[in-house]
Amino acid sequence: QVQLVESGGGLVQPGGSLRLSCAASARRFNIKSMGWYRQAPGKERELVAVITSGITNYADSVKGRFTISRDNAKNTVYLQMNSLKPEDTAVYYCHTNGWVAGTSSFVNYWGQGTQVTVSS
Repeated sequence: QVQLVESGGGLVQPGGSLRLSCAASARRFNIKSMGWYRQAPGKERELVAVITSGITNYADSVKGRFTISRDNAKNTVYLQMNSLKPEDTAVYYCHTNGWVAGTSSFVNYWGQGTQVTVSS
């Protein structure tokens, strides 16, 4: 069982910065990837950034502005968001996947979501 606790969302002006955090409490679970998705009103959920064994991948729309990082000791993933734009406004969801320890079961978990609003 994995619980994901997100923090750091809020209201910021265009050009500003926010840092999201997601702490995973994982028992008997071997994490493969941790990442962030977002969903804007009326749109589908989309990948923002993911980190897998130290390798990062980003959506084209956030490259050069967002940075994902992970503290393996704390099972925590961060998303540093700079130069924010109004189009970055969305609910941001933390995501992780991996294997239940001692099995071949591969599962996905989602956080509850945190609102990011970019507006003047």
